[in-house]
Formats: sequence, C-alpha cells, structure tokens
Amino acid sequence: MLNDGLKAQLKAYLERLVRPVHIIASVDDSERSRELQGLLADIRAQSDKITVEERSGDGERTPSFALTTPGQEISVRFAGLPMGHEFTSLVLALLQVGGYPPKVEQAVIDQAKAIEGDFTFETYYSQSCQNCPDVVQALNLLAVLNPRVRHVAIDGAAFPQEVEARQVMAVPTVYLNGEVFGQGRTSLEEVIAKIDTGSAARAAEAINEKAPFDVLVVGGGPAGAASAIYAARKGIRTGVVAERFGGQVLDTLSIENFISIPHTEGPKLAAALEQHVREYEVDIINLQRAERLSATGGLVEVGLASGAKLRSKTVILATGARWRQMNVPGEDAYRNKGVAYCPHCDGPLFKGKRVAVIGGGNSGVEAAIDLAGIVNHVTLIEFDSALRADEVLQRKLRTLANVDIITSARTTEVTGDGQKVNGLVYEDRKSGELRTLTLEGIFVQIGLLPNTEWLRDVLELTPRGEIVVDAHGQTSLPGVFAAGDATTVPYKQIVIAVGEGAKASLAAFDHLIRTPSGAADA
Repeated sequence: MLNDGLKAQLKAYLERLVRPVHIIASVDDSERSRELQGLLADIRAQSDKITVEERSGDGERTPSFALTTPGQEISVRFAGLPMGHEFTSLVLALLQVGGYPPKVEQAVIDQAKAIEGDFTFETYYSQSCQNCPDVVQALNLLAVLNPRVRHVAIDGAAFPQEVEARQVMAVPTVYLNGEVFGQGRTSLEEVIAKIDTGSAARAAEAINEKAPFDVLVVGGGPAGAASAIYAARKGIRTGVVAERFGGQVLDTLSIENFISIPHTEGPKLAAALEQHVREYEVDIINLQRAERLSATGGLVEVGLASGAKLRSKTVILATGARWRQMNVPGEDAYRNKGVAYCPHCDGPLFKGKRVAVIGGGNSGVEAAIDLAGIVNHVTLIEFDSALRADEVLQRKLRTLANVDIITSARTTEVTGDGQKVNGLVYEDRKSGELRTLTLEGIFVQIGLLPNTEWLRDVLELTPRGEIVVDAHGQTSLPGVFAAGDATTVPYKQIVIAVGEGAKASLAAFDHLIRTPSGAADA
C-alpha cells in the first residue's frame, strides 16, 4: 500500500512512540477493506509498539479503524483510507495516541483537558482538500486529550450514501452530536472556544489588561507576518491580532511563484510564517476580529468583536481579502449546499455531476480544468466577451470535451429545491435573454474583496474598498499604516504582500523614532 519512501519516513516517525498503539479495524470482504488491511499491515510493520486487531459486524462504519492505547480512554477513528492530504493526520494521530507530546501551547492543552460534557464529532473530508487536515488533526488531538470527546474522520468518497443522506456538499463539514457544527477550516483553539462557553469572556478580560504596544499588526497573513518580524527585530513591543493566523494563504492549494521556494502549499507556508513570527518576542492574539479603529491620547485603539480593546503607538493594517461573491438571489441560501468557492476541496463531492464555474480569469479556468477530470460536465461562465486567463490555460481548457464556455453572460440567480442547488439562471448580455442551466454545483471564482468594511468611516478608501496608502504604506490617519491585499498597491501576490509588510513596519518604526511621544521608548 505504501511505497518504500513513505515506509522509511513512517518508520522514523514511529520511533517517537512512547507507549503502545492498538489499532482496531472494522472490515469486510470489500475491495476498500482489503486496501485498508494493506495500509494497516504496512503501518504495523514499521514499529513493534503497534498491534492490529480486525473485527467484522461490530456496528462501526466499514472499512474504518480506531486508535487506542492500553489504560487510556481515547476515541479516535478513521473511516475510509486516510491518504492524500490526510496521511499526515494519520501519522500525527498515531504519535499522539502513542504518547508523543503535541506541539501546542500548554494553556491550550490545559483548557482542552478541562472541558466538561460529552462530545461526539464527525468530520467529512476529501483526500484532495488542503483545509481538511487542520480540522481532522485538531479534533483528533482534542479526543486524545479529553476522554469525553470522540472523533471520527470520514472520507466522503468512501461513504457516498452517507454523504448524500446528510447533504454534505462542502468539506470539511463537522457534525457534533448529530448536528452540523461547522464547515471550513478551523483550529483546535476555535473548536475549544465554541464548546467552552466561558473562554471568550476570559480571553477578552486578558486582552484588556495588555499594555500598549509600539507596533500592533492587525492581520496574520504574509503581510502581517512580515510586519511583525521586522518590528520585533527592532526590539520594540510588537503584537499581532488576527482572526486566523495565515489568512487567505490557508485556502491556497499550490504556490509556485514565491521566490526561492519552487513549490509549496498554502497551509505549509502559513505554518512556516507563524513559526518564524514565534521565534521573536511577538504577542500573538489569535481568533480575534477587529471591528473598530480610533486614535485618542496619542495612541491608536483597535476594538475587537469580543468587546476587548488593544492600544498601540502605531498600527499596521494587514487585513487581506476574501473571495468575492456573486451577490445574486440564492447564493447565500445554497452556500455549502452546491455553491462552493474551493474546487480543490469540494470538487470530489461532485463526482459524476454537472457544475458551473463562474469567472474566466486564471482562477476560474484552472478550476474548470481541475473539475473536468472529476465531474460529468463543466460550464464556464464569463461576464466579459472573452476569457481573461493566460493563453496557455485557455488552450488546455479548450481541449477538454466535457467543458462548455459561455461568454458575455451575467449570472442572475442560483436555484435550488430547498436543500441543494439544482440550477443557475444567467442573462445573455448580447440579446438580454434569460437562460437556465440545470446543474448540481456552482464554483465561484471572480476575484477578491478587501476586508476593510470596518474602516470605511475612519480611513480613506477607494470605491472598491482598498485602503489608500502612500509609498511608505502610510494611510490617511497618522500612525496607521497598511500593507498587502487590503491596500491600493497593485498585483495581489504573496511575495508582494511580504515586501509591503516589511516596508510598512520599517515606516512605522521610522514614525516612532520621529514622534516625540514615542522616541524615548522606541
């Protein structure tokens, strides 16, 4: 099942096991069960601390397997084969069940262990989803730390009838005690915050007690990370407040244009950015959304959704951007019920079905090419009279027999049966005629919107919502700088955001040493 290279890597990892790991497999005579048996045999062969027991007719999903250890109440199960992106989740689960300490702050571990109540989580994933491993790994670890938490990670492709019955049309989708708990990427801290009802108030109280920063960065993407590193290297008091560290990079599958790194994936780059920031004395305040900005008494104040407030001598706004929506009737009602924004994550759920891709730029054409290898048929819809993607991508797209291209088309409505998408209405911009497509999925790929609505009455913004900055990253409010995709700087690229973040941080430091109130401390 595993090639020699993976076996060698797995063997090296499993040498870190502290205690035995007992694997209990639920199998039958199906081909999928034989594949699972082969995988477990390869795992067992890599460590004498691992044993495998096979059972049939035990009431569990088949094929599946649970990871346990003698003397501990741990309930971690994988239903299907955790390969692709989820192989890493399997390796981590083996290590954590086997007693290897997780790389998580002790305060988070203590909070996870202290949670009271009984929680059964079920996570539906696809092997091609780059967002799913974070969710699976977070819930696996929670189940390892707390005996009253159970978690099963389910490969949706292995259980299509279950996916259909539950109308799972986006991954990751998490159920808690039989009810939908959440969809999309989430972290261990976010899960704990949702089920530990007192955590938000405790966090807000702790934030309010923080002393003013010299530089406070709002946003944890590439621009925010670069800003924090450059500020911390100056030896000044630096903080980062972010809704989720990593930002939109977390939702990016393949990155091939970050100079000196020929290829990486978004989650890997985001983890590297955070690790780099943590090498310095930076106060990272995660899972907090900024909602207010004001300047009083020589300080800039950032108000958070939790009600807490942070103060700083200078602020760098690196709030990034998010996927642009179509803003047509039916889009909100059928989000994650056929309307999707990540073809890599959700594409496998539409195998054999008909889908549309909205947008003829590089992202839209790449999505159509990828989906064409999975679904029955793809219709690409572009507002302009011609596609805007690179010519090499257009040539590839036009070779695919199961792809139709419609230009000069404006999507006007998403239709559905009350539970899931069943069609799309668009206007032919040349004739004005309304036409309907019958389909099961819609992938929206029409660009980005800056996350700046909360700044509209405070800073100068463009009509598109971008923060107006000068050559130094200075905004219209003294002491407030901005960098990255949220600004007027052209070409929204990761490498550009990193450079702009560094520049804004240097400008903020220059502002500090030239400002009488900040010169002595800086």
